[in-house]
Amino acid sequence: MNDLPEISVAPMMDWTDRHCRYFLRLISPHVRLYTEMVTTGAILHGERDRFLRFDAAEHPIALQLGGSSPAGLADCAKIGAEYGYDEINLNCGCPSDRVQNGMFGACLMKRPDHVAECFDAMQNAAPDVPVTIKCRIGVDNLDDFAFLDEFVGRIADKGCRKFIIHARKAWLSGLSPKENREIPELNYDRAREIKAQYPHLTIILNGGLTSASQIKKELRGLDGAMIGREAYSNPYMLTDIEREIFGNTQTLSRPEIAEKMIAYAQNQQAQGTPVKSITRHILGLFHHQKGGKAWRRTLSTLPYENGAEPDVIGTALKSVYG
Repeated sequence: MNDLPEISVAPMMDWTDRHCRYFLRLISPHVRLYTEMVTTGAILHGERDRFLRFDAAEHPIALQLGGSSPAGLADCAKIGAEYGYDEINLNCGCPSDRVQNGMFGACLMKRPDHVAECFDAMQNAAPDVPVTIKCRIGVDNLDDFAFLDEFVGRIADKGCRKFIIHARKAWLSGLSPKENREIPELNYDRAREIKAQYPHLTIILNGGLTSASQIKKELRGLDGAMIGREAYSNPYMLTDIEREIFGNTQTLSRPEIAEKMIAYAQNQQAQGTPVKSITRHILGLFHHQKGGKAWRRTLSTLPYENGAEPDVIGTALKSVYG
Protein backbone atom coordinates (compact mmCIF):
# COMPACT_ATOMS: atom_id res chain seq x y z
CA MET A 1 0.00 0.00 0.00
CA ASN A 2 1.31 3.44 -0.89
CA ASP A 3 2.11 5.96 1.82
CA LEU A 4 -0.77 8.14 0.61
CA PRO A 5 -4.07 6.60 -0.45
CA GLU A 6 -5.60 7.24 -3.84
CA ILE A 7 -8.67 9.44 -3.53
CA SER A 8 -10.80 10.04 -6.60
CA VAL A 9 -14.07 11.54 -7.79
CA ALA A 10 -16.35 9.01 -9.44
CA PRO A 11 -17.40 9.02 -13.08
CA MET A 12 -20.95 10.45 -13.09
CA MET A 13 -23.10 10.59 -16.20
CA ASP A 14 -24.13 14.12 -17.23
CA TRP A 15 -22.00 15.55 -14.43
CA THR A 16 -18.26 14.92 -14.62
CA ASP A 17 -17.67 16.51 -18.01
CA ARG A 18 -14.53 18.54 -18.72
CA HIS A 19 -15.94 21.76 -17.24
CA CYS A 20 -16.87 20.03 -14.00
CA ARG A 21 -13.46 18.39 -13.80
CA TYR A 22 -11.62 21.68 -14.32
CA PHE A 23 -13.66 23.17 -11.46
CA LEU A 24 -12.97 20.21 -9.16
CA ARG A 25 -9.25 20.39 -9.93
CA LEU A 26 -9.18 24.00 -8.72
CA ILE A 27 -10.56 22.79 -5.39
CA SER A 28 -8.39 19.71 -5.07
CA PRO A 29 -4.95 19.42 -6.70
CA HIS A 30 -4.48 15.78 -5.67
CA VAL A 31 -7.65 13.77 -6.26
CA ARG A 32 -7.88 11.61 -9.35
CA LEU A 33 -10.64 12.65 -11.74
CA TYR A 34 -12.72 10.41 -14.00
CA THR A 35 -14.66 11.22 -17.12
CA GLU A 36 -18.29 10.37 -17.49
CA MET A 37 -18.71 6.88 -18.90
CA VAL A 38 -18.11 7.20 -22.64
CA THR A 39 -19.43 4.40 -24.83
CA THR A 40 -17.25 2.82 -27.46
CA GLY A 41 -19.85 3.76 -30.08
CA ALA A 42 -19.62 7.45 -29.17
CA ILE A 43 -15.85 7.39 -29.66
CA LEU A 44 -15.71 5.23 -32.77
CA HIS A 45 -18.71 6.66 -34.59
CA GLY A 46 -19.44 10.01 -32.92
CA GLU A 47 -17.83 13.38 -32.40
CA ARG A 48 -14.75 11.97 -30.69
CA ASP A 49 -13.17 15.21 -29.57
CA ARG A 50 -16.35 16.32 -27.85
CA PHE A 51 -16.14 13.36 -25.50
CA LEU A 52 -12.39 13.03 -25.04
CA ARG A 53 -10.75 16.45 -24.98
CA PHE A 54 -9.66 17.81 -21.62
CA ASP A 55 -7.53 20.56 -20.12
CA ALA A 56 -3.98 19.67 -19.10
CA ALA A 57 -4.81 20.95 -15.59
CA GLU A 58 -7.11 17.96 -15.10
CA HIS A 59 -4.27 15.44 -14.69
CA PRO A 60 -4.33 12.89 -13.18
CA ILE A 61 -7.39 11.93 -15.20
CA ALA A 62 -8.92 8.60 -16.15
CA LEU A 63 -11.17 7.76 -19.09
CA GLN A 64 -14.05 5.43 -18.26
CA LEU A 65 -15.30 3.33 -21.15
CA GLY A 66 -18.61 1.53 -21.57
CA GLY A 67 -18.72 -1.38 -23.96
CA SER A 68 -18.50 -5.14 -24.31
CA SER A 69 -16.68 -5.75 -27.58
CA PRO A 70 -13.01 -6.58 -26.97
CA ALA A 71 -12.07 -5.14 -30.36
CA GLY A 72 -14.09 -1.95 -29.87
CA LEU A 73 -12.76 -1.45 -26.35
CA ALA A 74 -9.21 -2.04 -27.55
CA ASP A 75 -9.60 0.61 -30.26
CA CYS A 76 -10.99 3.08 -27.72
CA ALA A 77 -8.28 2.32 -25.17
CA LYS A 78 -5.66 3.05 -27.83
CA ILE A 79 -7.41 6.33 -28.71
CA GLY A 80 -7.66 7.26 -25.02
CA ALA A 81 -3.95 6.64 -24.58
CA GLU A 82 -3.22 8.85 -27.59
CA TYR A 83 -5.29 11.64 -26.04
CA GLY A 84 -3.06 11.44 -22.96
CA TYR A 85 -5.30 9.87 -20.31
CA ASP A 86 -3.49 8.52 -17.25
CA GLU A 87 -5.78 5.50 -16.86
CA ILE A 88 -8.40 3.66 -18.90
CA ASN A 89 -11.25 2.23 -16.83
CA LEU A 90 -13.88 -0.32 -17.89
CA ASN A 91 -17.37 0.13 -16.44
CA CYS A 92 -18.67 -3.12 -14.97
CA GLY A 93 -20.97 -1.49 -12.43
CA CYS A 94 -23.64 0.67 -14.06
CA PRO A 95 -27.10 -0.95 -13.73
CA SER A 96 -29.18 1.28 -16.04
CA ASP A 97 -31.50 -0.28 -18.63
CA ARG A 98 -29.72 1.56 -21.46
CA VAL A 99 -26.40 0.06 -20.43
CA GLN A 100 -27.90 -3.41 -20.02
CA ASN A 101 -29.42 -3.20 -23.50
CA GLY A 102 -25.90 -2.65 -24.79
CA MET A 103 -24.76 -5.71 -22.81
CA PHE A 104 -22.25 -3.79 -20.71
CA GLY A 105 -22.05 -2.23 -17.28
CA ALA A 106 -22.99 -4.32 -14.25
CA CYS A 107 -24.33 -7.22 -16.31
CA LEU A 108 -20.75 -7.88 -17.42
CA MET A 109 -19.99 -9.16 -13.93
CA LYS A 110 -21.88 -12.33 -14.84
CA ARG A 111 -19.31 -12.93 -17.61
CA PRO A 112 -15.89 -12.74 -15.91
CA ASP A 113 -14.11 -14.59 -18.71
CA HIS A 114 -15.45 -12.11 -21.24
CA VAL A 115 -14.39 -9.16 -19.06
CA ALA A 116 -10.95 -10.72 -18.78
CA GLU A 117 -10.84 -10.91 -22.59
CA CYS A 118 -11.90 -7.27 -22.84
CA PHE A 119 -9.26 -6.22 -20.32
CA ASP A 120 -6.55 -8.15 -22.15
CA ALA A 121 -7.46 -6.55 -25.48
CA MET A 122 -7.51 -3.07 -23.94
CA GLN A 123 -4.20 -3.46 -22.14
CA ASN A 124 -2.50 -4.85 -25.23
CA ALA A 125 -3.79 -1.89 -27.25
CA ALA A 126 -2.59 0.64 -24.67
CA PRO A 127 0.41 -1.00 -22.99
CA ASP A 128 1.75 2.20 -21.44
CA VAL A 129 -1.49 3.19 -19.67
CA PRO A 130 -2.96 1.13 -16.82
CA VAL A 131 -6.34 -0.42 -17.59
CA THR A 132 -8.58 -0.79 -14.54
CA ILE A 133 -12.00 -2.17 -13.63
CA LYS A 134 -14.91 -0.55 -11.78
CA CYS A 135 -17.47 -3.04 -10.51
CA ARG A 136 -20.04 -3.83 -7.82
CA ILE A 137 -19.75 -6.40 -5.04
CA GLY A 138 -22.41 -8.47 -6.79
CA VAL A 139 -25.33 -8.57 -9.20
CA ASP A 140 -28.90 -9.60 -8.32
CA ASN A 141 -28.69 -12.72 -6.17
CA LEU A 142 -25.06 -13.33 -7.08
CA ASP A 143 -23.70 -11.41 -4.13
CA ASP A 144 -21.52 -13.68 -2.03
CA PHE A 145 -17.75 -13.47 -1.65
CA ALA A 146 -17.18 -16.39 -4.02
CA PHE A 147 -18.86 -14.54 -6.88
CA LEU A 148 -16.76 -11.39 -6.46
CA ASP A 149 -13.65 -13.46 -5.83
CA GLU A 150 -14.08 -15.30 -9.12
CA PHE A 151 -14.74 -12.08 -11.02
CA VAL A 152 -11.67 -10.30 -9.63
CA GLY A 153 -9.49 -13.38 -9.87
CA ARG A 154 -10.20 -14.08 -13.53
CA ILE A 155 -9.32 -10.52 -14.56
CA ALA A 156 -6.34 -10.27 -12.21
CA ASP A 157 -4.96 -13.40 -13.88
CA LYS A 158 -4.79 -11.37 -17.10
CA GLY A 159 -2.74 -8.68 -15.36
CA CYS A 160 -5.28 -6.18 -14.03
CA ARG A 161 -3.88 -4.57 -10.90
CA LYS A 162 -6.57 -2.08 -9.86
CA PHE A 163 -10.24 -2.60 -9.04
CA ILE A 164 -12.66 0.09 -7.89
CA ILE A 165 -15.39 -1.68 -5.95
CA HIS A 166 -18.76 -0.06 -5.35
CA ALA A 167 -19.71 -1.75 -2.10
CA ARG A 168 -23.34 -2.35 -3.08
CA LYS A 169 -24.65 -5.07 -5.33
CA ALA A 170 -26.63 -4.04 -8.41
CA TRP A 171 -30.22 -5.07 -9.04
CA LEU A 172 -30.56 -5.28 -12.80
CA SER A 173 -34.36 -5.11 -12.71
CA GLY A 174 -36.78 -3.49 -10.29
CA LEU A 175 -34.54 -0.62 -9.19
CA SER A 176 -33.65 2.59 -11.00
CA PRO A 177 -30.01 3.69 -11.27
CA LYS A 178 -30.68 6.19 -8.46
CA GLU A 179 -32.20 3.48 -6.26
CA ASN A 180 -29.23 1.23 -7.02
CA ARG A 181 -27.01 3.90 -5.47
CA GLU A 182 -29.08 3.99 -2.28
CA ILE A 183 -31.13 0.85 -1.57
CA PRO A 184 -28.79 -2.17 -1.76
CA GLU A 185 -26.98 -2.49 1.54
CA LEU A 186 -23.40 -1.24 1.74
CA ASN A 187 -20.80 -3.88 2.55
CA TYR A 188 -17.40 -2.26 2.91
CA ASP A 189 -15.98 -5.40 4.48
CA ARG A 190 -16.47 -7.28 1.20
CA ALA A 191 -13.96 -4.93 -0.46
CA ARG A 192 -11.59 -5.52 2.46
CA GLU A 193 -12.00 -9.28 2.03
CA ILE A 194 -10.97 -8.96 -1.61
CA LYS A 195 -7.92 -6.92 -0.61
CA ALA A 196 -6.96 -9.58 1.93
CA GLN A 197 -7.37 -12.25 -0.75
CA TYR A 198 -5.31 -10.28 -3.28
CA PRO A 199 -2.87 -8.12 -1.29
CA HIS A 200 -0.88 -7.31 -4.45
CA LEU A 201 -3.90 -5.59 -6.03
CA THR A 202 -4.92 -1.97 -5.57
CA ILE A 203 -8.47 -1.97 -4.19
CA ILE A 204 -10.38 1.32 -4.15
CA LEU A 205 -13.58 1.62 -2.11
CA ASN A 206 -16.64 3.36 -3.58
CA GLY A 207 -20.19 3.91 -2.33
CA GLY A 208 -21.75 6.10 0.35
CA LEU A 209 -18.58 8.03 1.21
CA THR A 210 -19.36 11.63 2.14
CA SER A 211 -16.61 13.06 4.36
CA ALA A 212 -12.88 13.03 4.95
CA SER A 213 -13.35 11.59 8.44
CA GLN A 214 -15.48 8.72 7.12
CA ILE A 215 -12.99 7.99 4.37
CA LYS A 216 -10.10 7.88 6.83
CA LYS A 217 -12.07 5.43 8.96
CA GLU A 218 -13.08 3.16 6.09
CA LEU A 219 -9.65 3.15 4.41
CA ARG A 220 -8.53 0.52 6.90
CA GLY A 221 -7.06 -2.33 4.89
CA LEU A 222 -7.68 -0.64 1.55
CA ASP A 223 -5.70 1.46 -0.93
CA GLY A 224 -8.02 4.35 -1.57
CA ALA A 225 -11.53 5.71 -1.87
CA MET A 226 -13.77 7.11 -4.59
CA ILE A 227 -16.33 9.82 -3.77
CA GLY A 228 -19.49 10.20 -5.81
CA ARG A 229 -22.47 12.50 -5.41
CA GLU A 230 -21.15 14.33 -2.36
CA ALA A 231 -18.23 15.68 -4.37
CA TYR A 232 -20.68 17.16 -6.86
CA SER A 233 -23.32 18.61 -4.51
CA ASN A 234 -20.76 19.78 -1.93
CA PRO A 235 -17.52 20.10 -3.91
CA TYR A 236 -15.64 22.22 -1.39
CA MET A 237 -15.56 19.16 0.88
CA LEU A 238 -12.59 18.14 -1.25
CA THR A 239 -10.53 20.71 0.65
CA ASP A 240 -11.08 18.55 3.74
CA ILE A 241 -9.59 15.66 1.75
CA GLU A 242 -6.65 17.85 0.78
CA ARG A 243 -6.02 18.89 4.37
CA GLU A 244 -6.78 15.70 6.31
CA ILE A 245 -5.51 13.06 3.90
CA PHE A 246 -2.93 14.77 1.67
CA GLY A 247 -1.69 17.27 4.28
CA ASN A 248 -2.22 20.19 1.91
CA THR A 249 -3.23 23.44 3.63
CA GLN A 250 -2.66 25.71 0.61
CA THR A 251 -6.07 25.32 -1.00
CA LEU A 252 -7.95 28.13 -2.73
CA SER A 253 -10.82 29.93 -1.03
CA ARG A 254 -14.32 29.79 -2.48
CA PRO A 255 -14.10 33.36 -3.86
CA GLU A 256 -10.70 32.60 -5.44
CA ILE A 257 -12.17 29.57 -7.15
CA ALA A 258 -15.13 31.63 -8.40
CA GLU A 259 -12.76 34.20 -9.87
CA LYS A 260 -10.77 31.53 -11.66
CA MET A 261 -13.97 30.08 -13.07
CA ILE A 262 -14.79 33.48 -14.55
CA ALA A 263 -11.49 33.41 -16.43
CA TYR A 264 -12.11 29.82 -17.50
CA ALA A 265 -15.64 30.65 -18.72
CA GLN A 266 -14.28 33.60 -20.72
CA ASN A 267 -11.75 31.33 -22.41
CA GLN A 268 -14.38 28.71 -23.13
CA GLN A 269 -16.91 31.23 -24.43
CA ALA A 270 -14.32 32.36 -26.96
CA GLN A 271 -14.31 28.74 -28.16
CA GLY A 272 -18.09 28.64 -28.47
CA THR A 273 -19.09 27.19 -25.09
CA PRO A 274 -22.11 28.92 -23.50
CA VAL A 275 -21.61 29.99 -19.91
CA LYS A 276 -24.56 27.89 -18.73
CA SER A 277 -22.64 24.74 -19.67
CA ILE A 278 -20.08 25.72 -17.05
CA THR A 279 -22.11 27.37 -14.31
CA ARG A 280 -24.38 24.35 -13.86
CA HIS A 281 -21.43 22.53 -12.32
CA ILE A 282 -20.50 25.16 -9.74
CA LEU A 283 -23.87 25.58 -8.00
CA GLY A 284 -22.61 23.72 -4.92
CA LEU A 285 -19.51 25.86 -4.29
CA PHE A 286 -21.20 27.69 -1.38
CA HIS A 287 -23.07 24.63 -0.12
CA HIS A 288 -24.34 25.23 3.44
CA GLN A 289 -22.63 28.64 3.52
CA LYS A 290 -24.20 32.01 4.29
CA GLY A 291 -25.21 33.46 0.94
CA GLY A 292 -25.25 30.03 -0.67
CA LYS A 293 -28.90 30.28 -1.67
CA ALA A 294 -28.28 33.60 -3.40
CA TRP A 295 -25.34 32.07 -5.25
CA ARG A 296 -27.46 29.15 -6.49
CA ARG A 297 -30.42 31.36 -7.34
CA THR A 298 -28.29 33.73 -9.41
CA LEU A 299 -26.54 30.94 -11.29
CA SER A 300 -29.83 29.13 -11.89
CA THR A 301 -31.23 32.11 -13.79
CA LEU A 302 -28.75 34.60 -15.28
CA PRO A 303 -26.64 32.11 -17.31
CA TYR A 304 -29.79 31.01 -19.14
CA GLU A 305 -30.72 34.48 -20.39
CA ASN A 306 -29.97 35.48 -23.95
CA GLY A 307 -26.48 36.93 -24.30
CA ALA A 308 -25.32 35.70 -20.88
CA GLU A 309 -21.66 36.50 -20.24
CA PRO A 310 -19.11 34.85 -17.92
CA ASP A 311 -19.35 37.78 -15.50
CA VAL A 312 -22.65 36.31 -14.27
CA ILE A 313 -20.34 34.31 -11.99
CA GLY A 314 -19.05 37.59 -10.58
CA THR A 315 -22.62 38.77 -10.10
CA ALA A 316 -23.37 35.58 -8.20
CA LEU A 317 -20.28 36.08 -6.05
CA LYS A 318 -21.40 39.59 -5.16
CA SER A 319 -24.81 38.20 -4.17
CA VAL A 320 -23.15 35.91 -1.65
CA TYR A 321 -21.61 38.81 0.24
CA GLY A 322 -24.24 41.42 -0.60
